[in-house]
Amino acid sequence: MKHPKAPDSALRQDFLRQLQKLWPAIKGSLAQVRKPCIRPNCPACARGDKHPAFILSFTDKGRRRCMYVPAELVPQLRQALSNGKALEAFLYQLGPELLRQHRQRRDAPTPE
Repeated sequence: MKHPKAPDSALRQDFLRQLQKLWPAIKGSLAQVRKPCIRPNCPACARGDKHPAFILSFTDKGRRRCMYVPAELVPQLRQALSNGKALEAFLYQLGPELLRQHRQRRDAPTPE
């Protein structure tokens, strides 16, 4: 015997499809900075040019953290940050939609 589908199953399926499209998703920010290197006689550092580097900033247990990012990961992290913003916007839309569906079910006439 089949069980009837849950009233929110269409919304759940849409959520799962959207979630899959938004992988990977992260929150934080990516910044390019210029840092001196560790070589003692670096001509670029001696001129004051320094070297470009990327830093990912994020919150961990309420504290701001930063990690250096290898240059080859920058495009992937930029996409993940963009996906994170899209996911957050999608979650904000989900609350009102859940309420609308609840009200439609509540106010629908019951079969007698």
